[in-house]
Amino acid sequence: QVQLVESGGGSVQAGGSLRLSCAASGISYSIYSMAWFRQAPGTEREGVAAVVSDGRITYADSVKGRFTISHDNAKNTLFLQMNSLKPEDTAMYYCATVGGPLDYALDPADFQYWGQGTQVTVSS
Repeated sequence: QVQLVESGGGSVQAGGSLRLSCAASGISYSIYSMAWFRQAPGTEREGVAAVVSDGRITYADSVKGRFTISHDNAKNTLFLQMNSLKPEDTAMYYCATVGGPLDYALDPADFQYWGQGTQVTVSS
């Protein structure tokens, strides 16, 4: 059974940093694609960053150069390092996964398993 548990959210001022973690069980990074999504109130869920099963990494244009996705296979944990945070980064952040590679890994419709989310709030 696949389970994803996010942590690391919080409140920071603009320009600050946060590191999100997603503890995963029931998956193998070699055959699963994983991603971070976010959703602000009244908006659609959007892809932030993804690492697909063949190793390719994809970022949304809005976070390129500021966010870094990585994973620790030994700890079965996915990370999202977020630097230079902006108020528009404020959202609930979700970890998601699906078995197999993806051509475009930032479409939430392609993902099967989801965590409960962790809130990130950036104040100006």
